[in-house]
Amino acid sequence: MQAKNTLGLILFPAFDWAISPTHPEREERLLYTQDQLLEEGIEDVEGIEFHNPAIALDKDINRVHFCYPDAKTLLTESHYIASGGVMKAFDLVLGGTTDKSFALVRPPGHHAQRVVYGDRGFCIANIEAVGLEYARQKYGDMRVAIVDTDCHHGDGTQDIYWNDPDTLFISFHQDGSTLYPGTGFVDELGGPGAYGCNINIPLPPNTGDQGFQYVLEHTVLTILSEYKPDLIINSAGQDNHYTDPLTNMNFSAQGYAALNHSLNPDIGVLEGGYSIQGALPYVNTGIVLAMAGLDYSGVYEPDYHLGKWKQSDKVTKQVEEIAEAVYQLWQKRKELGARKFGGQKSVKRQRRVYYDTAGIMESQVQEFKVCRNCPGVNSIISQNDQGAKIMGITVPRQACPSCQREGYRLFSEANKAHYNQIYLQDQSKDQYQVRIPTRR
Repeated sequence: MQAKNTLGLILFPAFDWAISPTHPEREERLLYTQDQLLEEGIEDVEGIEFHNPAIALDKDINRVHFCYPDAKTLLTESHYIASGGVMKAFDLVLGGTTDKSFALVRPPGHHAQRVVYGDRGFCIANIEAVGLEYARQKYGDMRVAIVDTDCHHGDGTQDIYWNDPDTLFISFHQDGSTLYPGTGFVDELGGPGAYGCNINIPLPPNTGDQGFQYVLEHTVLTILSEYKPDLIINSAGQDNHYTDPLTNMNFSAQGYAALNHSLNPDIGVLEGGYSIQGALPYVNTGIVLAMAGLDYSGVYEPDYHLGKWKQSDKVTKQVEEIAEAVYQLWQKRKELGARKFGGQKSVKRQRRVYYDTAGIMESQVQEFKVCRNCPGVNSIISQNDQGAKIMGITVPRQACPSCQREGYRLFSEANKAHYNQIYLQDQSKDQYQVRIPTRR
């Protein structure tokens, strides 16, 4: 058997890391998948190769995050390797080694936002963003679409790329009014420099294969064809499955494989998925076969014949209405953005972020400069209920000279007495600085 698309697989079960021995995000998530792939003879398929992950460095984490007090304090070795696994996935594709790649790694990352105080939603480092920003520095800037199919809204990835017009973020997920993290509604469209490039498709509980495929065909693929990305990344969370213990959806392994076949991503990255025996081995096998261009029609869960994955007529109608509403917003994004931000010199956004695992509450004010020549420099003032207060400034990759100067001015003039730490993240020069005030 020979793969139509050469595929690199990076498998990292993270044996030494777990929130607790019985926590749903534990090493068994990938051990059963590993056994299934070996049982199906995946490693013997010509054109599918297993690769070891790279290991991310602090500079790779710091391109994306403001970690308090620093990355080394918050991250474990497993987080560096999971991030490095995604970096390896980019290297395989962009370096020309394989046509596609799939990073089967843990811990996951899509709930990790630009500011990081600890673990939230089982995530500390946003592994997709770390991989993507590494790739942009190594291979040059590129127009990228991240399609997040995890059942939970990818609020961390949304936050990181909120104001980046070269990163289209599409998340279809269970409606945030019914599931953690309580975000991801259709009106969350992005900042002034990238309005409309943040797309949320909140689906009703009990959406099944039919609904996901409808959204993909009628909304996602149409938007992708108009956006024209250089690269498509599937943030391939698998907790939409009908057996997942944390969610309320009806997706199946066949549905996941068909979605992946239609989406045709260049890179896949495992995110959530907590039905360790009932879903993950079958879903991952289906995705691997679909990415390799092989027949996945025989991949079924043991109880698939019971029809647990079927979707009601009521849900079908809701899904169709949501898909249409989202596409209408996409078509009107320029008009809506001009109406929302026209005449403003800067835009402020206030947020509260709860770190459910770490038990930390954060209050945040983001400010985005409205610039005609680039996405605009932006800053974050953040404090948490543990006594930390920080300021972070991001100079975007495409920053014009004026916004570059403004970023450094904000960094140098920030009152040290007000903050525990002050960060400068200059993506245009790939530089990162931290000012730590001296305490008497």
